[in-house]
Amino acid sequence: MTARTELLERAPYAVLPGRGENVLCAVSGGVDSMCLLHMLDAWCKERNGRVIAAHFNHRLRGEAADRDEAFVREICEMWGVPLAVGRGDVRKHAKGEGLSVEEAARNLRYTFLGQAAEEWQCKRLYTAHHADDNAETVLLNLVRGTGLAGLTGMDWARDGLCRPLLNTTRAELEAYAARWNIPHVEDETNADPEAASRNFLRLQVLPLLKELNPRAVEHIGQAARRLRGVDSSLEEDAAARTAHVEVREGRVTLSMDALAAAPAAVQPRMLLRLFDLLGVGRKDVGAAHLEALMDLARRTAWGKEGRLSLSHGVTARYCRRWLILETRPQALTEVQLTPGRPLGWGDYTLTLLEGPRDEGIAFFWRGRPGQSPVVTVAPCVPGERLALPGGRGSRSVKRLCLDRGISLAERDRLPAIYVEGELAAVWRLGVDMAFAPEGKGPCRFIKIEKQIKEDRHDAQ
Repeated sequence: MTARTELLERAPYAVLPGRGENVLCAVSGGVDSMCLLHMLDAWCKERNGRVIAAHFNHRLRGEAADRDEAFVREICEMWGVPLAVGRGDVRKHAKGEGLSVEEAARNLRYTFLGQAAEEWQCKRLYTAHHADDNAETVLLNLVRGTGLAGLTGMDWARDGLCRPLLNTTRAELEAYAARWNIPHVEDETNADPEAASRNFLRLQVLPLLKELNPRAVEHIGQAARRLRGVDSSLEEDAAARTAHVEVREGRVTLSMDALAAAPAAVQPRMLLRLFDLLGVGRKDVGAAHLEALMDLARRTAWGKEGRLSLSHGVTARYCRRWLILETRPQALTEVQLTPGRPLGWGDYTLTLLEGPRDEGIAFFWRGRPGQSPVVTVAPCVPGERLALPGGRGSRSVKRLCLDRGISLAERDRLPAIYVEGELAAVWRLGVDMAFAPEGKGPCRFIKIEKQIKEDRHDAQ
């Protein structure tokens, strides 16, 4: 350890540059980033590596922005540090993409930093986010309304972006700058509490918190790290509980029983995992979407189907204790059959009759005499089971289809017949023994006609 790198070495060793490694350091010209560049320069030189500075001119502050760029150029030349410079029209980008100026600036800045890292063959990018920045992030997320993840603060490292100063306060960096006579420039907007939410927190809120407790920033960081451990454990639990969900292209299916069995804190994370498994990711899936999914589950009656449109063109539907998320259109829904009235459903026309006629499904209902059961047709939901005559107990519809060479795509379009909410039969598979006609009274019959020419199979 040297005096120039002692603050840097508070970070986990894995976050710091390795021997012979080239790294990129984002430099605005402010005191924080200039201190980090100074530290990384010493660290890398001691290990036969090299730090490259990267400065992005947002062109938001006119002459002041050009002054900052010229300053960074001058200091990098003085210190012998290579420099990459980028520029962008943030306001034009914001208007064209419908973003806030802050979002547009971040997008352009990180696009440039990624390109600079590739050009200079740097696998890691370093930023000067410190303990006060981390505390501000936690507080901002808290007052805006956030889940647990928003209270965990910043990562030491993620996807090649490293923040080695998260255990270092702003005051310590200012003391470091004074000790080593590190030049820097100040962004004049940083002194305006109305310029940004972070400014208000930094200039007015945190000083009050430090009056209550001088170690407020440190303690907020400690709390965030403890919560990060809790957050990680909940994510691992959610991953384990969704490890065996059915995943197909454009569709994922989760048992409602599995969702209901999970702790309340894990259930939203299981839902988020479904978006990951679907391939659309969880970005823009907020608490309101997750609550809507849970509310739909609570409101959806047994034997009925509920639907919900979500971000990324995803449709969610609850059907017979299954949650199905899909990106492809799903035209087939559960529909009640009316006696004597033909119903077009997918590739089939179904007619509920009192007696056998042509091809179809015959079933017996052991309900009250004179009472007509509710008969519906629905997509064949994964996980349902049939006990077929001659079989040894019930088997999953999925397994029965595989045994008969019926593909998953075909399975999803087979008419499944439900009687009073119970699976009675599946076309091409058969009738469940609980509904099999046994000559004990009049049976009902569903005539099934295929609308596309294809071999037909009776379900006995």
